[in-house]
Amino acid sequence: MVNSLTKIVDHPKINVEQSEYDRIAKSLQYFEGKFDDVKYHNSDHELKTRPYMSINMMKVVAKRMASLLYNEQCRIIVGNDEKFKDANEFIQQTFSDNDFNKNFERYLESDLALGGLVIRPYFDVGQGKIKLSWCQAPTIYPLRNNTNDVSEIAIASVNQIIENDKVIYYTLLEFHEWVNGNYQITNELYRSEDKSIVGIQVPLTSYEPYSGLEPVATLENITRPQFVYLKPQGFNNRNITSPLGIGVCDNALSTLKQINDTFDQFNWEIKMGQRRVAVPEDLTSLGIDERGIKQPKQVFDSSQNVFIKMRGDSEDGFKITDLTSEIRSQAYIAALNNALQVLEMQVGLTAGTFSFDAKGGLKTATEVVSENSMTQQTRSSQLTMVDRAIKELIISILELAKAYEAYNGDIPTMGDISVDFDDGVVTDKQQQLDFFTQAKSAGFASTKLAIKKVFGYTDDQAEDLIKEINAEVPNEPAVTNVPSFEDGDE
Repeated sequence: MVNSLTKIVDHPKINVEQSEYDRIAKSLQYFEGKFDDVKYHNSDHELKTRPYMSINMMKVVAKRMASLLYNEQCRIIVGNDEKFKDANEFIQQTFSDNDFNKNFERYLESDLALGGLVIRPYFDVGQGKIKLSWCQAPTIYPLRNNTNDVSEIAIASVNQIIENDKVIYYTLLEFHEWVNGNYQITNELYRSEDKSIVGIQVPLTSYEPYSGLEPVATLENITRPQFVYLKPQGFNNRNITSPLGIGVCDNALSTLKQINDTFDQFNWEIKMGQRRVAVPEDLTSLGIDERGIKQPKQVFDSSQNVFIKMRGDSEDGFKITDLTSEIRSQAYIAALNNALQVLEMQVGLTAGTFSFDAKGGLKTATEVVSENSMTQQTRSSQLTMVDRAIKELIISILELAKAYEAYNGDIPTMGDISVDFDDGVVTDKQQQLDFFTQAKSAGFASTKLAIKKVFGYTDDQAEDLIKEINAEVPNEPAVTNVPSFEDGDE
């Protein structure tokens, strides 16, 4: 039993260095777009601060990639025969209850940005249904003796409450392990008055929301972990022995900083480049009002900040002088676009995906991605991981439901599950229509397959459309009274 922990990685079961979570924290800062204020000295040598203006390209990249990988048009089917009909219906209902399509695309952003995501099914006793918990990279801790395929893991959940006018932090560590061939989940609760320290171990009953948890729960007849660990495709070159994944922008942080710095300086130059006009001080000199109080003469509109009082007298020849400096818009825009091109190369997106101009700011290309483009190749690579994760999740859900007697059907293998990703996001529909039209004419594709691929229909939808098309085709009139030609007739 562990009595106290300073950091979660100090737990003897956890097999990851703290530096990995420092790296994730750095990526999280860029993903959230939270940076310290800029400190600078003004013209009077006074230290001032101002907000740092970030364009947050990590969020933009992650959102773009997530939308290319998965969206609500994707279809998941368990089996194609009666054997897995119950399994398919159970999964469709479970995914519907958990709004899986929408949540999966949303959490894919976090996975791609921070380098990892855990989806954990659990049985909600109150509803009698399987629910899905989404755990992001900062809360995922692979256990000792795991390197590549993570089969044991710890998930951290931190909550804070007020006790006797003090902020108290409770950290729940949920360990998923294999013990003597059975699947075991162990819950440990820690209490601390310091946010930077995990604290001392306390009973689960110390924190009311966890009072109903068992310290140890064992599941039998389980073949795979009751979680799915999804990480972006690509090797973790920051720590080659770490089981954790690496975000798609982790090797591009210097480029992201360059983009942010350029954008911040550009905005500051625009603000500082507003019109400034020097005027002689006698035009804003003080006068005596009827109450004997010195007041500035009302020469200019009191709400403007364009005019700056300078020492000098208009009678001595000091004229109103325009001090406005030209804003270097083109130079900043060119610098931003150059940095965006480097970023595209580093994250594996087609050149021209992102651009910046003076009218609309940051723009994302909406053109169709060609088959051999860098974006398409990156998508295909990432889909390998996503496809596997979804299939593993389905098996975990069905095994968990069977353990709680919420499902009694057969358990499919990964080969029995098909995930049809929406290729429409990267495919030219006209080119696709032309391709399948020619394939059907050549006898290489059926009408049903062509309709499914071009319109993204299911089998049933395609069959219904074929029936509608056939119903609209008028029947050919029967051919009668055909003359017979005898020899010699013309």
